Amino acid sequence: MPDLSAPVIRVSGLTKHFGAHAVVRDVSFALAAGETLVLLGPSGCGKTTLLKMLNRLIEPDGGTVEINGRNVRAQRPEELRRGMGYVIQQVGLLPHYTVAENIAVVPRLLGHAPAAIAARTTALLTRLHLPPARYAGQFPHQLSGGQQQRVGLARALAADPPIVLLDEPFGALDPITRASIRREFRELEELRRKTVVLVTHDVTEAFELADRILLLDAGQVQQLGTPRELLFRPANDFVRRFFAAERLALQLRILTLGDVFIETTAATPDVDSDRPGIDSEKPTINSGKPGIDRDKPDIGSDKPDIENNKPYDNNVMPSFKHDMLDIKNTMPGIGSTTPAIINWMPGIDTDEPDTGAPPPSFTAATTVNEALEALTSGPADQAAPFTVAQLMAAFGAALQREEDAWKR
Repeated sequence: MPDLSAPVIRVSGLTKHFGAHAVVRDVSFALAAGETLVLLGPSGCGKTTLLKMLNRLIEPDGGTVEINGRNVRAQRPEELRRGMGYVIQQVGLLPHYTVAENIAVVPRLLGHAPAAIAARTTALLTRLHLPPARYAGQFPHQLSGGQQQRVGLARALAADPPIVLLDEPFGALDPITRASIRREFRELEELRRKTVVLVTHDVTEAFELADRILLLDAGQVQQLGTPRELLFRPANDFVRRFFAAERLALQLRILTLGDVFIETTAATPDVDSDRPGIDSEKPTINSGKPGIDRDKPDIGSDKPDIENNKPYDNNVMPSFKHDMLDIKNTMPGIGSTTPAIINWMPGIDTDEPDTGAPPPSFTAATTVNEALEALTSGPADQAAPFTVAQLMAAFGAALQREEDAWKR
């Protein structure tokens, strides 16, 4: 997470009324260099109004906005805006300008050299998968919606501003194009070093792109935090209800393989020592997993002797675990018969011979959702370090740990 000791953007007590209606009410936050903040909430909650007050497209009734410690009201609006990239849902390309001319608008106003502008335009179009030889001379009406959106983003980045504001930048696109553009946006090197404020009502979009999310309702802040904090540590009932319909899908995108497959060797520290909120009197994850032996006695006198490979008695074990294979021989990193997640998790052995197809590339930062996509979209005979069933069992256990920690 970026350091907030010297914020690039500081908003304090920002308020805006339209007539008797308060659209934004006493909103405050600080945003560090390189951080992406997503303004999220239902329609009419004040997201766009709040965004436009950052660059003085709308003047607040109360409160302050500071950019690099300087009050924006001390700057001329046009000068302030030239130092910020701005992308809107409708793109707003000038119809009588070519793609290259649209991208060059702000650099030209700032007096950049023509050769530098041309080089910057070529570089941006290339990075955004719009070959300059084909697209630079075209007009906006000759482009698809996704292509226009890319050009709008290139125009916002053309002068290399340190701050970029985006108002529903992908809202007018179809779902497939929208997902593709989001991936390109997230991976664009140009944006990784910029401070970004993005407005959306799309929850999945917010969770994919945000370092932190500011969730609004009726102009008031309901919670400010990381996607994980909002999902697993909701501040109030509104936050909980807002994510309820998509909770499972969001959990799949938030939890990583590092979260769900915890190390299981004897050298692993007790889960209690590094997982806040987990009671030290509870058994560790390892001692509660069937088939995993770390020289600990069985938990409960009614469980079969796992070391002697006795099968579970379905009548004794009513939980989902009794339907699983012996995890000792199937869990990644436990035993020698399972292909490993190579080079990402200590204690996972790699003696399994190659089964033919190359295994998917996983790291501890790979999300459960990404791992599922890799497992289900690859060839049927590809080698993999774990099965879908094993992944989902570990995912379920991780959710239970999060739930237990939250209840405490």
